[in-house]
Amino acid sequence: MYFFGKYYITKSRLDTYSGEHPEPDRARPLSLDSLIMNLNTTRRVKPKIKPPRKHGVTFSAEGTWIELATNIRRIQNHDASALSFEENYRFAYNMVLHKEGKMLYEGVRKLVAENLDQLANEKIIPVFPTGSNNDPMHRSQESDVFLKALRSVWDDHDGNMVKLGQILKYMDRVHTKTEKVPEIAEAGRHLFLRHIIRPPIQQHICTAILNQVRFERDGSSINRSPVKGCVEVFLRLKLDDDSTTVYQRDLEPAFLKESEAFYKAEGQKLLETCDAPEFLRRVEERFNSEDLRTHHYLASQTASPLRQVLKDNLLTPHLSSVISLPNSGLENMIDTQKLDDLARLYRLFTDVPTGLPTIKRAIKGSIARRGTEINRTSLGLDGGDVDPAAEEEDKKGKGKARSTGKTVTHKLELALKWVQDVLDLRDRFVTIWEHAFGKDRDVEGALNEAFQALVDSNENSPEYISLFIDENLKKGLKGKTDAEVEIILDKTITVFRFLTDKDVFERYYKGHLAKRLLHARSVSDDAERGMLAKLKVECGFQFTQKLEGMFHDMKISVETMEAYKTHLAKTTAPEIDLSVIVMTSTFWPIPQTVPPCSFTPDMVKTCKSFEQFYLSRHSGRRLTWLPSQGSADVRVAFDASKIELNVSTYALVILLQFQGLAFDAFLTYSELRDATNIVESELQRNLQSLACAKYKILKKHPPGRDIEKDDIFSFNAGFTSNLRKIKVGTVVSRVESGEERKETRDRIDEERRHQTDACIVRIMKNRKHMAHNDLINEVTRQLSGRFHPDPLSIKKRIEGLIEREYLERCENRKFYNYCA
Repeated sequence: MYFFGKYYITKSRLDTYSGEHPEPDRARPLSLDSLIMNLNTTRRVKPKIKPPRKHGVTFSAEGTWIELATNIRRIQNHDASALSFEENYRFAYNMVLHKEGKMLYEGVRKLVAENLDQLANEKIIPVFPTGSNNDPMHRSQESDVFLKALRSVWDDHDGNMVKLGQILKYMDRVHTKTEKVPEIAEAGRHLFLRHIIRPPIQQHICTAILNQVRFERDGSSINRSPVKGCVEVFLRLKLDDDSTTVYQRDLEPAFLKESEAFYKAEGQKLLETCDAPEFLRRVEERFNSEDLRTHHYLASQTASPLRQVLKDNLLTPHLSSVISLPNSGLENMIDTQKLDDLARLYRLFTDVPTGLPTIKRAIKGSIARRGTEINRTSLGLDGGDVDPAAEEEDKKGKGKARSTGKTVTHKLELALKWVQDVLDLRDRFVTIWEHAFGKDRDVEGALNEAFQALVDSNENSPEYISLFIDENLKKGLKGKTDAEVEIILDKTITVFRFLTDKDVFERYYKGHLAKRLLHARSVSDDAERGMLAKLKVECGFQFTQKLEGMFHDMKISVETMEAYKTHLAKTTAPEIDLSVIVMTSTFWPIPQTVPPCSFTPDMVKTCKSFEQFYLSRHSGRRLTWLPSQGSADVRVAFDASKIELNVSTYALVILLQFQGLAFDAFLTYSELRDATNIVESELQRNLQSLACAKYKILKKHPPGRDIEKDDIFSFNAGFTSNLRKIKVGTVVSRVESGEERKETRDRIDEERRHQTDACIVRIMKNRKHMAHNDLINEVTRQLSGRFHPDPLSIKKRIEGLIEREYLERCENRKFYNYCA
């Protein structure tokens, strides 16, 4: 409390009056307001507080440490129940506060090190595995005891460090940060690494873990908990650089090295003692067991390098050997449809870089070998494949079936069997691809390449595929549902897709389709058009343009015949009923030279009647009769009865030669040939159907199944049958002979030359100027949908077009210009 008396201020300093008055000329009295303002200003100055004087006993660092060290030892000896946390914390706090942090830090480290050495000597070293006993079970038990001891020491040390960390928290917060040393918990891990994970303990730990792993790999059970515990210790202990763990430095390299040696020997052992499925099962079990091992008691980081060890030693060196093992490899798995084993093979092989290429090579090789067998079955279909000596013997054989020659029916059966075998083979591999190989696109590509090579390896494949379609569309689809029809057509298109020479197929298909349409042998018009639609999808509109033109001609012919019948109703009709199909020459497979045939007068009169009618409606057109494509219904009077026969036009002309002759009259082969003017190949085929087949309308002398040039024929008046109408057919679907195939190939080559010329001109007309290589590539690309042209043949066609002045060379000989 201030007492305001009489105050004076001298030189801005406040003094209290003490009874002595200053001189009047040196001081000036202040007012009360001025005095209060100056007092307030003076009170703003913060007074200096002096620390209180200490009383009592002074601090002793040595004494404090002795008490704290005693308590730490009691903690390490698990005798801390009577200790006070606050007291021990205050001991450590005071030492740090009085700048004795270094003494505290180093002292604690020394106590921890001494305790670790004591634990090592008392608990770990006495249980070292001796290794003197070779019994795996005994060694496993020793390793188990040792690993348990190590884990026990770690748990003891880790628990002690947690308690010490609580007491020394102030030291960790102040001293360690100032001195830049590890906190006490981290220092404890470093001490454990230095005093426990050291030789020889270090080597014994790794050896014990590896012994347990090896014992488990050999099929025995182990206690995984101690192994897992020691692995966790290794993972928590890091080296000084604080990035690499002891697990990475000591255990993982040794484990991977041991695994590599084990699985290298294991792979060789399995290859020598197991078949392919068992090898794959064992290998897959090893992969699964190692995955579980890394999951249960090893570090997850080891999983990837461990799998690589298995791949490098169990799989990669043995891929080709396993897949080609006799009686159990890939071939056997495919034959027996072991889808589970094939799926396992795919899973394992695709884990290694060289696995999938190995599967693809093996698949291609398997298809190639099986394709060779299928092609070998079709050997002898070509006349060139038949032994010449056998052919000569066949020519001499009379009166009995040829013993060594292939009959037409047998040839056709083999051709159809070739296609069916290819379809069955592909179905088998597609099933494997879908259910075992996971619809892998790379494997699918290998399958397609292999089947394309298989189909192209048989030069007759276009004809066989066309025959197969012809056979099914004629009679094979009877009684089948629309879904079944669709499946058959889809499978056939699949094989067709593998064909390189699609133009060859088109020529054969056109011929077979023409016979089905002309003779009304198609089982279903919808099936025919469905097949046509699939071909259009595969090859485009131009491929099927002519085939669709054939269907159009059939439709127009029906309308034409209706008009012709209306016309005949108004005039005198000929004695022979006539049904005509008018074919556009560019659509139908009409030979360039029409085979001759001499019609009887009645037949000529009937043909003339239709010609006059047709040409009166269509001026500028020319009709050419094709007896090779026609058929006829004729009523024949035999001794027993009259029977209606359905025969070819050629057979009708042959039968009419016997009209008016006595029943015992004969005509020689030469007389029939001269009278009918039919080419010998067709004459022989039709005579064989009339005299040597099931229904013997004519008698052949001498009897036999083959027609010879010195044979003679007579009408079989005694022929009988329970049927009122008989179809006497010739073999219409048959495999071409060698000579016929050569003629077909020549025509196809000619067509290809024209197509190549047209393609070159079309490209150059559009581009005007083009380099030689670019022109070759573009022509090849555009023609690849029909066939694969040879670059040399393209070059020859270019030379021909230059000679005909469609193209010209530039000054740079590698370029061409289009000549308008």
